[in-house]
Amino acid sequence: MKLFFTKLALLVLLFFSFGCADTETKNQDIDDEIISYTRTSRIRGLDPAISGEVSSSLAISRIYEGLLQYDYLHRPYKVVPLLADEMPTISKDGLTYTFKIRKGIFFQDDECFKDGIGRELIAEDFVYSIKRVADVKNNSSGYWAFNGRIIGLDLFRELSESSKSTDYSITVDGLKALDKYTLQIKLTSPYPQLLYILTMHYAFAVPFEAIDYYGKSFVNNPVGTGPYILGSWKRNSRIEFIRNPKWRESKRSDFYPEFGTEDQKDRGLLSDAGKKIPFVDRVIQFVIDDDTTQWMMFLSGQLGSSGISRDNWDVVINTDKFLTQSLENKGIKLNTSPTLTLSYIGFNWDDPVVGNVSDLKQSIKNRKLRQALSCAYDFDKMNKFMNNRLYPINGPIPEPLSGHMKKKSEYSFNIKKAKKLLVEAGYPNGIDPNTGRRLELIIEIGSSGVGDTKQMLDLMANMFSEIGINLQPSFNTWPSFIEKLNRRQAQLYQLGWVADYPDAENFLQLFYSKNESPGPNHSNYLNKEFDQLYEKIKTMHDTPERTILLNKMSEIIINDSPWIFLYQPLSFSLIHDWVKNYEYHAFPYGMSKFKNIDIKTKNSWLNSNQDKKINFTGK
Repeated sequence: MKLFFTKLALLVLLFFSFGCADTETKNQDIDDEIISYTRTSRIRGLDPAISGEVSSSLAISRIYEGLLQYDYLHRPYKVVPLLADEMPTISKDGLTYTFKIRKGIFFQDDECFKDGIGRELIAEDFVYSIKRVADVKNNSSGYWAFNGRIIGLDLFRELSESSKSTDYSITVDGLKALDKYTLQIKLTSPYPQLLYILTMHYAFAVPFEAIDYYGKSFVNNPVGTGPYILGSWKRNSRIEFIRNPKWRESKRSDFYPEFGTEDQKDRGLLSDAGKKIPFVDRVIQFVIDDDTTQWMMFLSGQLGSSGISRDNWDVVINTDKFLTQSLENKGIKLNTSPTLTLSYIGFNWDDPVVGNVSDLKQSIKNRKLRQALSCAYDFDKMNKFMNNRLYPINGPIPEPLSGHMKKKSEYSFNIKKAKKLLVEAGYPNGIDPNTGRRLELIIEIGSSGVGDTKQMLDLMANMFSEIGINLQPSFNTWPSFIEKLNRRQAQLYQLGWVADYPDAENFLQLFYSKNESPGPNHSNYLNKEFDQLYEKIKTMHDTPERTILLNKMSEIIINDSPWIFLYQPLSFSLIHDWVKNYEYHAFPYGMSKFKNIDIKTKNSWLNSNQDKKINFTGK
């Protein structure tokens, strides 16, 4: 499964159930320094090259590390060195990146190594690890991140497909260890987003010894350089990580950020500035499917933080979107932040009714229909249904990224305009002239039609019915849903996108024609002018000139209307006052090492709430 599938799957979850968001939580053991998380999705594996779903990515990033990471506090998001000794030297033409690897970094002790003692990390480990992503036999979900970008890597991939056993000694000209601690990456064309790519788990360092030793079971036996190692793993229930002893033995000097904003300082986020990390000895990731169980565990102090379900919204948040006084009095804080995600309804460009057909006149009419449906979408109604936790989005780039549209779209909610466009599309009052009945459109959904999902779709159907259009949902399992998209069989579909990195290009590539299904362009959208602009901006740095081009690309998309832009979700998190250094991060991978626990405050709370505990053991 490719990464964009799993990212999209996560946003479907955000669309239909805000009570199932990522939440940092606490274990019941009051004597241990533990920071825990709840996730509704299961961890499928711990191989950085293969496991692409979000829950697995979070787990992987606690064990493995890459060359670069995000600064925990810096906004806008900033990439800083991790296993690299410093930021890379980049050639003037933007094609060659040279990294110096930190000395004295060791893989965890493991039986895959001689005498069970982890060896030192070297530059060749990154060469090997990226080759693993390219190896066809591994069926990596992350090859998209390197596809066509590193000189010789595509050829290596072809050779891996044609051979029974992949030869990792084959030279890739654009991927070389110049010496023990120097890594060189040569690109086919400038790609400034490479620095973001290298923060992702697909670029994490994996030792070849572990692959040779564990074989197919490596996915369950991780061996990394990170702050934690795998402790225990109870499938579909909990996974425990314990502090990596090798981290201490190697005398690593990794510290909490020293700089932040005045606001962050006022919120106590700099109280641990300059101190060695990680702060806690154990990290536990639970699977808690039930919102009520999660909520009661939070109220009793068993969980350090929680999302807010729709059912509990009115109890937690007042009419001004502030925390209720009763919860404030309990030492609970509210953290609110826009997410780098967006939700949308896509139209299939191949469909004869809503797509871009060969007949020019009909194609124009189909565009008018798409525009009419966009004008029928009422964001305010959707926001009210979702407890006012949504942010309007006017184009394909979410705020605060460069290129996001501040002004309302020409095709934002306007029933009068929607009806006018519908007439121009050939469907006056929504009547299909071919049948004499209301035009019926089928929307594919990658989940079952229960609970909030059903209510949400009923709301969308009511919006379309205002202009005479009949919207019929088709519910699917996630695999069958993806299969329909890949086969270009969906007329309409609901999806979303969670940013892989903080750049507009990551969203605009969803409209690039070469990314058509089974790629992330599931609308199979094609516009030659847009493609030309995309190929230009993807090689550019973030400059005013680039922003002008981004705005032009957004205008093209808005006019063509391959999507109905639904919303940008807001993150609402409740945090107990013993959870230190909690700051929302759009890319939370590897960030648990910065969290800290006020043990005295935690113990006091737990001791006063012993009678309220829920005995949660998972499934």
